[in-house]
Amino acid sequence: MRERGFSSGLYRLIAWLSPGFPVGAFSFSHGLEAVAESGAVRDRASLQDWIGAVVALGSGRIDADILRDAHRAATADDIEALTLANRRGLAFRATAEMAVETTAQGAAFLHTCRAAWPEPFLDRWAITLDGGSVCYAAAVGAATARAGISLDWALTGYLQAMASNLVSAGLRLGIIGQTDGQRILAALEPVVYAAATGALTRQRSAFGSATFAVELASMAHETQYTRLFRS
Repeated sequence: MRERGFSSGLYRLIAWLSPGFPVGAFSFSHGLEAVAESGAVRDRASLQDWIGAVVALGSGRIDADILRDAHRAATADDIEALTLANRRGLAFRATAEMAVETTAQGAAFLHTCRAAWPEPFLDRWAITLDGGSVCYAAAVGAATARAGISLDWALTGYLQAMASNLVSAGLRLGIIGQTDGQRILAALEPVVYAAATGALTRQRSAFGSATFAVELASMAHETQYTRLFRS
């Protein structure tokens, strides 16, 4: 539906990537809690650098490519290609916590999306999964494609939501305040733009990430004594 400037696709994108959508994103810090504990991330500048690296070179890069492939597969009504994209997204997780982060959110997203916005293709895909794990980026890619949301919008929204969630984690960890959180999001606008546009043209052979510090932080978090977050 598109009348008098209203876009149902835009409406759904905002709803699905809102902090209010029940995927449990608030419970994950993607290793940030460990580096906050160590003091490696301690202020606005270091938090901005950390989040920018995650989005551009880490899980953001992996998820952008998975979302792209899933979006194209769902657009083509190709469940087999979507399943392959999902498997790839599940396999390329460096730590146990990062695996839980994507599968917990993926399962919650697909379940809630199908319940509130029924879509036959997504229902057929869920049947083929037969209770198997769902990569969050693959689920978002498939749902946005079936809703007629353009790939560039879906990528931008997903990566901005990732950055926002990490800023929110930084707030709750006491690294920054509300205003500095918005300053970080403003500064990361070109980073998100570059990450989204890069995924549109990147070859599948260039798939991967290079954020070893993030992965080491995630491993350290698994045995951290006191924790607010699941990752």
